[in-house]
Amino acid sequence: MDTLTDATLQKEFHAAMRSIYQSALASCGYKATRFLQMVEKHGGVLTAKLLLQGTKPSDGLVHLWEAGRLDLTMEALVLESKWDSLFSQSEKSAARTRLKALGYVVA
Repeated sequence: MDTLTDATLQKEFHAAMRSIYQSALASCGYKATRFLQMVEKHGGVLTAKLLLQGTKPSDGLVHLWEAGRLDLTMEALVLESKWDSLFSQSEKSAARTRLKALGYVVA
């Protein structure tokens, strides 16, 4: 992927990360302040990469699972085919493993 397209894709992912924050707030009242702060500080892609490095599920993942909205998680977003070039196989595997463990059907 060329640099211009990659930069555009990263900006789009950043906007998508902000969008899942807004959707989680609107649909289940989950105010993920720390998540939004990370997105604004590090950008969407780096925030996702940092969160995927953790060994335990984030509070947000657990909260959205309890609300029945795993579709609004960063993990689900990372696994959308549009973002394939932004994440390594190991990062996508970590996202897939977390979601499967919570019963979310991953394509």
